[in-house]
Amino acid sequence: MKFENKVVLITGSGTGIGMTVAKKFVESGASVIILGRRKEPLESTSEMLTKIINEKNSNGFVKIFSGVDVSDENAITEMFDALKNEGVNVDIVVNNAGVSGPVTCFAHAPLEDFRSTVDIHLTGTFWTSVQALKVMKEGAKIITISTFFAEERPLEQRPYRFRGPYTASQGAKNRLVEAMSWELTEKGIVSIGTNPGPVHSDRIYKTVYPKAASEFLRVSGFEELIPTEVEIVNKEILGLLGEDEETIKNGIKAAAEKLGKQESTLTNLLNKVQSIAEKIQKNTSTMIPDQQFLSQDQVATTILTLADDDQAKILNGKIIPGDRVFYPVRSHITSIPETVKQYDYSSKIAVLTIDATDEEDAKRAEEIAANIESNGGQAICFISDKCSKEVQDSITNKFHSHVIDFSKNEEITRWFNTAKSKGDIEVFIHITGKVPNISRLTELSRKEWDGLTNKFINIPATVSQNAMNIFVPNGSDDPRLFKDATGRIVIIGPDLPYGKKIGGGERAKVEVFRGALRPFATTVNQELSDVLKSNVRVFLVLAGAVDGKEPNNARITDAINYSISNDSKSSAEVIFCPDESR
Repeated sequence: MKFENKVVLITGSGTGIGMTVAKKFVESGASVIILGRRKEPLESTSEMLTKIINEKNSNGFVKIFSGVDVSDENAITEMFDALKNEGVNVDIVVNNAGVSGPVTCFAHAPLEDFRSTVDIHLTGTFWTSVQALKVMKEGAKIITISTFFAEERPLEQRPYRFRGPYTASQGAKNRLVEAMSWELTEKGIVSIGTNPGPVHSDRIYKTVYPKAASEFLRVSGFEELIPTEVEIVNKEILGLLGEDEETIKNGIKAAAEKLGKQESTLTNLLNKVQSIAEKIQKNTSTMIPDQQFLSQDQVATTILTLADDDQAKILNGKIIPGDRVFYPVRSHITSIPETVKQYDYSSKIAVLTIDATDEEDAKRAEEIAANIESNGGQAICFISDKCSKEVQDSITNKFHSHVIDFSKNEEITRWFNTAKSKGDIEVFIHITGKVPNISRLTELSRKEWDGLTNKFINIPATVSQNAMNIFVPNGSDDPRLFKDATGRIVIIGPDLPYGKKIGGGERAKVEVFRGALRPFATTVNQELSDVLKSNVRVFLVLAGAVDGKEPNNARITDAINYSISNDSKSSAEVIFCPDESR
């Protein structure tokens, strides 16, 4: 009864890992608050938990909040206000809620699904944690469940093909865990993350692996089915996996009649999907020493271990375990050569999308544009309407420019097509600008936080996908068109803070957003190179250095020149830190 008289709130706790975590805590004497979008599974879980409480004869209770989506600002705010009004103190928050997100090549992923995935995984974790502070006291703990796929080793990133929005939000979430540990120390509240690795769950077997297998077949086509047909057919038949033989047979027949396809083709496709899904699972298991995925019960045991008072104090700010899976990857992060040859832009267009935070960002954009034009090219600049008037004027007075709303995908699409009509576009360069000077992330309003996630995650993704559509028209629907296509997209992410006395908390705030862009870039490039066999690339440039050295704009220009050159075409290194030495 170790957690008797403790109150634990678990998001996404009607089923799966969240339900198992709630069960473990109740078995150890805790009271639990469970929440999720669907009422029925929460009520069923509540009955099971209440039965355990009665058997244990503990003084625990179960409280339900149904219809609560962690991405819904009002739902989370109102839940914690209700708890505060009732005088409930929460000792432990477990951020568990999550979704698979779109399991497809980023070029084909609907942007609204990208944003939704970020909203649930990253913003849901952020807002739940911030609002929970209303009902938390010294000694409380925030434990966040994340993924091992976004974790880094030196000079590496772990790409997770077909999961671009998932890896972006999870990478940022890991860094958010660290940032919160800095900011909540004086409140006596601990922030810990856990990346348990592959876990036995219906979601991974019935959703992620089959959808990944389906995407491989969409990319190539199958028998007489073209990619768009493979996608349509799979939407009809994937749900049959795991069913009995008669159900599968009837389902195939119904789908064949509906779509006007041969039953044999659909049967062969379903069998192929299952075969590839099983292969993916097997390949993943070989990267684990005991070749075993964790059970949900084992994950729950990990959470309870991290919730121990002594363990939590030791592990504050850590992501545990950091690396259960040996996932061999090529190096993705590098500096750039000391000497870089100037690229010849003769008769080429470079499109700059500029989301500058201040005049220093504007100066950087001007130097990049000037380098392009002084070497024979034309710079077309699209400036965010969120930039200050001074920033807008400093660029529009010198280069061909337009001020546009980056939050509107259709506006970016229209202007990119306008730029394309002017000639051959060699490169798209997106400048995110710096992370604004904010005291603490955990003191931000929801509107302010949403502005940051849009600026540093959603907008770079929107620009990148639109640029891909320019380089490979119709490539979203027919991935075969990406083969051997060329094009360069360079995202210049937020700088590390610079100065003589930069604390860990300052770096941690910026790393939340750099931590989203790193796995995003490597995941997208793995899809482009290994799956689509394309020469289109998305490069990421992250200026600044850990020793607080001021970024050098000339080195950023070198990074752009290098990324466009032939030297970069065969390299796996797609993240450049120009101010660091390797």
